[in-house]
Amino acid sequence: MKRYPFEYDHSRPFLQQVGEWTADVFYEILPEAGFEVRDEQIYMAYQLERAFAQKQTIFAEAGVGTGKTLVYLLYAICYARYTRKPAIIACADESLIEQLAKPEGDLAKLARHLSLSIDARLAKSADRYLCLTKLDQVQSAHEHSDVFRAVHEELPRFVHQYKAMQSFHAYGDRKQFPHLNDHQWNKISWDSFQDCFSCEQRHRCGQTLSREHYRKSSDLIICSHDFYMEHVWTYEGRKREGQLPLLPDHCAVVFDEGHLLESAAQKALTYRLKHSVFEQLISRLLQNEIRESLAVLIDEAIDRSESLFNILLGHCKDIPDSDRKRIVMSKQLLEKVRLFRQVIEGIEEELVFESELYTLNEYQLRIVEEHLEMIQKALSLFQSSEALISWVTDDEDGLTLVIMPRAVKEVLRERVFALNIPVVFSSATLSVNGSFDYIASSLGIDRYESFSTKSPYDYKNQMDVLAPKFPHGASSEEKLKATVSLLNRTEGRALVLFNGKEELLRFKELLPSYPECADMRFWFEGDAEISHLIGSFQRDEASVLCAFSLWEGLDIPGPSLSNVIIWSLPFPPQDPVFMAKREAATTPYDEVDLPYMLLRLQQGMGRLIRSREDRGIVAILSEEIHDDTKLRQSIEEILPQGVPLQKRELRD
Repeated sequence: MKRYPFEYDHSRPFLQQVGEWTADVFYEILPEAGFEVRDEQIYMAYQLERAFAQKQTIFAEAGVGTGKTLVYLLYAICYARYTRKPAIIACADESLIEQLAKPEGDLAKLARHLSLSIDARLAKSADRYLCLTKLDQVQSAHEHSDVFRAVHEELPRFVHQYKAMQSFHAYGDRKQFPHLNDHQWNKISWDSFQDCFSCEQRHRCGQTLSREHYRKSSDLIICSHDFYMEHVWTYEGRKREGQLPLLPDHCAVVFDEGHLLESAAQKALTYRLKHSVFEQLISRLLQNEIRESLAVLIDEAIDRSESLFNILLGHCKDIPDSDRKRIVMSKQLLEKVRLFRQVIEGIEEELVFESELYTLNEYQLRIVEEHLEMIQKALSLFQSSEALISWVTDDEDGLTLVIMPRAVKEVLRERVFALNIPVVFSSATLSVNGSFDYIASSLGIDRYESFSTKSPYDYKNQMDVLAPKFPHGASSEEKLKATVSLLNRTEGRALVLFNGKEELLRFKELLPSYPECADMRFWFEGDAEISHLIGSFQRDEASVLCAFSLWEGLDIPGPSLSNVIIWSLPFPPQDPVFMAKREAATTPYDEVDLPYMLLRLQQGMGRLIRSREDRGIVAILSEEIHDDTKLRQSIEEILPQGVPLQKRELRD
């Protein structure tokens, strides 16, 4: 395979030649294949040439339709081949990964029209893979056991053969089981409390095999923000344990929908503690020949862990419309934490002596020590730091204590932006009032380049934005009636966006009472794997897709998406993360709630017009727009130029 898609002259700067070839691609090669010439795309290409040449961080704010994905892909591929290291393309979530890598996606277009052989491999988050241990557990002890037995029967033959594998391949990806709903998938997918290090099936695990596959990519590795930040957070720990980092050494990083990186970083840097997991892990030591003093401490630690989580149950309060519970701190709770930490410290000291006696399995001992160290770090922060956000979740396996940092900038500054590699943030919405300082400050970026380009579309003639008036306060019934009217207007062909799973489920519950929709086909997020739902929606032109996570990145040009219905304004939830942000703000509404909502609303409206031929409606079902003048003006300011906010009652 030819290394570069152009004749490389070693006497001239490489990236200058990439820029010249890119100009040929956008001015000549792609237009000959039916693509239009876009000045915004060319402008972005020259900006990225500079960022790659100087190994800088750049904020590339480019409106819908500028073709920004094609630009960063061309530079990433060429730079990967020049450095002989893969480039990382980190997308906001797994559905965006599928959008990029699907057979008709941007990678496929480049490969086809430029005659390029592109080695792009997917590195998906661990929870996107089947867990063989959990599958074994639910096959006979669950209401859907027949479904799980069918999954077991679909597994490759080598998974069940306990002998040397002569041939094997990656398997177990969520996408391979599209018929499972989210509840069923969660019963058999990996979660953070699985002990992979000691799992007897780890070398036959689809997650393990997938890592062996994507590490060998020569051009691109495509992952989620969450996965990249997990790589950053676990990098040092995995090296200490003698493991490979999640991602190989790479030459550049592109954060697509980069405005969402901060939340992914917070999520990755989060500690999760659970009594049942601690008990299971620490009890393994009792199966060895250990001294009585250590055995006594282990029993005491289990008791104190159980006591801590019992008192935690009485110190948490429900948060409306959230599965997270707020923690009410008290001296009693902190004393339980202190006692638990004290006994763990005693166990750690005892393990030093045990290791010298060689009575414990060295590998198992290292696992326990790492887990105890993690607990000590987490509880130490929980006790003393004001820079943390904590909450509790509750499920059938008991409470989980979650501890998350408020700010992640120091970790990002040291482990991402100090690596002396090109880092590209790409999105249609990165700046606030024309400035990139807000996102740069929140991520710990001291030096950066930036640019903005507008969308080339004629929104004035392509988009109508409606804000229907409601006589009785925009109740669920009124909203559903308005939705039915809008769906009839476009004969389906709609995306209905909800500000959370609870809103979607309520809509789904009320929908059967409207016979006008009986002949329409609805797809609901959570009923099947998300990329499978998106594909079904795109193929079935008159259908309706209902979702709560597709505010960004969904790219469906053509009549299949002619109507975007926004069920409610996407203000941030009343959960501990945003409660903490509000507490730290001088004016919480202006600094936290409103900017978040406007950014998300802008992204949601951006799902409608994806080509020059698209036409359609955006409808915002909100009573606040009509009651709050300041809010209405803020929304009108983010609408595309020339597009008014039409405030009137809908007529059947």
